[in-house]
Amino acid sequence: MFSSEFPQENGSSGNPSVTLKDEAGRSLNCYIEHSLEVEGNEYLLLLPVDSPVEIVAWDETEDEEEADATLIEDDAEIDLIFSDAQAVLAEQNLTLKRTAYTLTVEGELPAVDEEEILTIEIEEDEVELEPEQFQFLASFYHEEQEYGIYTPLDPLLFFAQRDKTGQPVLLSPEEFKKVQPLLEELLFDELE
Repeated sequence: MFSSEFPQENGSSGNPSVTLKDEAGRSLNCYIEHSLEVEGNEYLLLLPVDSPVEIVAWDETEDEEEADATLIEDDAEIDLIFSDAQAVLAEQNLTLKRTAYTLTVEGELPAVDEEEILTIEIEEDEVELEPEQFQFLASFYHEEQEYGIYTPLDPLLFFAQRDKTGQPVLLSPEEFKKVQPLLEELLFDELE
């Protein structure tokens, strides 16, 4: 996964689309934002058609003014709370989907409210990444645990490569690191 500063236009892109599939057989429809050929391989920069969302568990801390936010990434926990999350989003005419690589919602998101933005500092492999900002969509309780549903303010982008059959396959972190400098250089040149 890769987050970037590209303008978010979920649902309004005129770009062609492809479908990513994960190991569980779930699919994620994406627009092809960019396509690059490098050494005979076609690489794709993909933007999900529907808006990605994250579910956060809120844990009370000693300071009543603050709470710890934990991103829910465990499939078993998502299975337990999915129907509750679906129900609260349906009240806003949003349809929560169990898609590949990320949960998504279909429907028109509310306007961004600066007071409802959550900033999370994410670590990956012991390296702190740029803090990410999320827009609040809804909250709910499941077995006395409070959860919040958020969508990232920056678009969630995926890098994929077409396989021998022409199907897009998500790049592994190792593959991405190997081609990242080359892809960034080509994308930068293309955007100028």
